[in-house]
Amino acid sequence: MRLFPIIAAIVLGLGIYAFVFEREALVALFSSPDQTEETATAGASDQERETQKPPVGVIAVRSTARRIDSAVILRGQTEADRQVDLRAETSGKVDSAPLRKGAFVEEGQVLCKLDPGTRQSTLAEANARLAEARARVPEARAAVPEAEARVEEARARVQEARAKLREAEINANAASRLSVDGFASQTRVAQTEAEVEGARAGIVSAEATLKAAESGRETVAAGIESARAGVESAQAAVATARKDIERLTITAPFAGLLESDTAELGSLLQPGELCATVIQLDPIMLVGFVPETEVGRVAMGARAQAELASADRVEGEGVFISRAADPTTRTFRVEIEVANEDLRLRDGQTAEIIIASDGVEAHLLPQSALTLNDEGTLGVRVVTEESRTAFSPVEMLRDTPNGVWLTGLPDEADVIIIGQEFVTDGVPVKPSFQEIGQ
Repeated sequence: MRLFPIIAAIVLGLGIYAFVFEREALVALFSSPDQTEETATAGASDQERETQKPPVGVIAVRSTARRIDSAVILRGQTEADRQVDLRAETSGKVDSAPLRKGAFVEEGQVLCKLDPGTRQSTLAEANARLAEARARVPEARAAVPEAEARVEEARARVQEARAKLREAEINANAASRLSVDGFASQTRVAQTEAEVEGARAGIVSAEATLKAAESGRETVAAGIESARAGVESAQAAVATARKDIERLTITAPFAGLLESDTAELGSLLQPGELCATVIQLDPIMLVGFVPETEVGRVAMGARAQAELASADRVEGEGVFISRAADPTTRTFRVEIEVANEDLRLRDGQTAEIIIASDGVEAHLLPQSALTLNDEGTLGVRVVTEESRTAFSPVEMLRDTPNGVWLTGLPDEADVIIIGQEFVTDGVPVKPSFQEIGQ
C-alpha cells in the first residue's frame, strides 16, 4: 500500500482548510513583525481592517442578457373533443344488426333501430281523432248566426215592450186626469192601469227571453272553444305518437368512433338504457392545469406544442382558459385544440405541453452559480464595480443541458460561478474571468 498519495492528500486538504478558514492566522504567522504591529494597531476602525484584508480569489463570468421565449410548461393529457352516451328514450326490441366498437360512424347514421310494435296503429287512431275534432269546429261555428239572431230578436222585443209600457203609462195618466174632471169613467182608468201592468210584465218577459238568448250564444261560444281544445288535444296526441315513432331510431349525433358495441339484435331496451357510446377525436384536445402564478402568461390563441408519452409531437392552439380555479389545487384548466385527421392520437394519453408566451430578457448561467442568502432566497453573487461581492435574487425560468435561464439580473453582470459560497456581501474579491462553457 502506498502511503505517499494518502499523506499528500491529507496535507493538501489541511492546506486548503487553513487557506480558506484560517487565512488571517496564516497572514499573521508569516508576516513581518512590523506588519503585525501595524495590523494590530489599537483604534483601527472596522472599515480600515476590512480594507487591509487581501481580496479573495474567485472565478466569474461576464454574462449578457438575451431574449428567450418564456414558455409555460405543464403536464396534461389528451381528451376527446366530444363524447356522448346514446340511450333509448322509449322501450322496444332492437331490430337492427349491431355495429362493433372501433367502427367509424357518420353523422346521422343509424346505430339502433327498435321494433315499432303497435305505434303505427296508435298514430292512425290519433289522426282519426284529430279529423273528428276538426269536423266539430265548423258545426259549432254554424250555430253562431242563429244564436246571434235570437239575441237580436230578444233585444227588439225588449224595446217593443218598453215602448208599450210608455204608451200605457201615458194613457193611464190621461184617463186619471179626465176622471178627476168627470170626463172619464173609473172603468177607463182601471183599464189603462191594467194595460200599464201588462206592459211591465211584457218587459220582464222580454228581458228573460234576452238573457236566455245571450246564454245560448255563450253556450255556442263555449262549444267552439271546446271544439278547438279537442283539436289541440288531438294534435298533441298525433305529435306524441309521431315522436314515439321517431325515438325508435337512434342515430349518431356527429361523426366519430364507436367506443362500445351497439345494442345486440333482439335485446330489449328500456328508457335510459345504453345503445352506444360515440367519441369525436378530430380535433382532439390537450388539457392541462396552469398554476395561478403563471395563468397570466397564457393567452387565448397561443401556439402550443406537446410531446406525448408515445414520443409523438403535436402542435395546436389554445381555445379555452378557465375563469374559475379548481378549489383544491388552485389551478386553471387550459384546453388546446390539435388536428387529428388520421386519428393516431387517443383519448387519455399523457402529454408534456409547452405553451408559447411573451419573450423575456434572461441570463444563461451554470446551475452551480446559484446560492441562497441568509433568508433562504435563491440568487447569485455578482462582482460590483468596486470589486466587492453583492447578492442578487433571481428567478429560474427553465433548466437546460447548457445551464439555467435566470431573470432578475441587469442586462450585463459579472456573476461568480466558483467561490460564491466562501464570501458574503461586501467582501473584496479578485475575480478571474472565463468564458461560459469552459
